[in-house]
Amino acid sequence: MTVLVVSGTGTEIGKTVTTAAVAALAVAAGRSVAVLKPAQTGVAPGEPGDAQEVVRLAGDAVTTLELARFPEPLAPNTAARRAGMTPIRPHEVADAAEKLAAEHDLVLIEGAGGLLVRYDDEGATLADAARLLSAPVLVVASAGLGTLNTTTLTAEALRARELTPLGVTVGSWPTAPDLASRCNLADLPQSAGANLLGAIPAGAGTLSGTDFRTRAGSWLGPELGGEWDAAAFTAREAPGAREA
Repeated sequence: MTVLVVSGTGTEIGKTVTTAAVAALAVAAGRSVAVLKPAQTGVAPGEPGDAQEVVRLAGDAVTTLELARFPEPLAPNTAARRAGMTPIRPHEVADAAEKLAAEHDLVLIEGAGGLLVRYDDEGATLADAARLLSAPVLVVASAGLGTLNTTTLTAEALRARELTPLGVTVGSWPTAPDLASRCNLADLPQSAGANLLGAIPAGAGTLSGTDFRTRAGSWLGPELGGEWDAAAFTAREAPGAREA
């Protein structure tokens, strides 16, 4: 795996923190890592964006590249249009990823919002860039009510485009998960048609970089370089475990 696309089932569900955790584990394993952010929205010039947050958490060894920055917190095509700026095209994302892949062992592409958020007025999406690269996609999902539907829709959209979901992670696992969240652990793999590969605890993004890198392996499974055990975590957090 040289290029991995990280896509959420929506916004504000832990894509950046998940990307940082994957990057941190790859660096710890001796791999060179680059993170590509095709379109950063809602951040002013000079302010740190998602790519800079990945570096803060995963460490300075990570190379970052941001292709475009649009000031308003909107879908990339809408933000570009309102700012009078040129939108990002899928071939630009693919070209940038291929150049980074020539010099790095792993390239992580972090999307904006969900998989089918539009990058231009022609309807191009992150999925189109993934298709150009024939890259697997890591789906980051929320924990609670509604996540089974959005995860299923994302997985179906991937397969309709002949893309492979590498697996699904929970981007922010609550400190005190409700019943829906606990039940969803068992159901998410079925909705995604792929394995559950991790659960990032809520608040992980507030840790110092040192603490984040020390703990990242306990949040992600072996497929992503960690030691997190999906079966053990699900057994511990599932409804029956807490009532026993």
